[in-house]
Amino acid sequence: MLEISEKLLGEIRLESEKAYPNECCGFIFGKMNGTDKSAVSVLPNENKSEQSEQYHRFVITADDMMSAELYARRKKLDIVGIYHSHPDCPAIPSEYDRSHALAVYSYIIVSCRNGKAAEHTNHILDPKTNYTKFIAEEIKTWQ
Repeated sequence: MLEISEKLLGEIRLESEKAYPNECCGFIFGKMNGTDKSAVSVLPNENKSEQSEQYHRFVITADDMMSAELYARRKKLDIVGIYHSHPDCPAIPSEYDRSHALAVYSYIIVSCRNGKAAEHTNHILDPKTNYTKFIAEEIKTWQ
């Protein structure tokens, strides 16, 4: 389960609107306790996909991951997830999303329709399938 405040979820939704018509992406920081995660901050990341592909792809580079890891260490936090948006598409993970996912993270996807954040979902890679398929992960929000 991922616990995240309405405020942080709102920040992610706002990033999806700012990036529209392209995909946004960023990191979710917090604490891991087994498979449970609690988010305490988010950090937008520049979408490094080719400009012509940003409307339906996001890329986080190895350097971006290293910078995020260093940031987390300085703050005594973990990277607990990654978020991105799907402009004018449902908040359902694509095969591209799955093939680029890492097993330990939660993945929040925000559907942004006509520049306005709509539904969001949260997924993890399923250990029962050797991490080859996404499954929905419970997301608990609070004020």
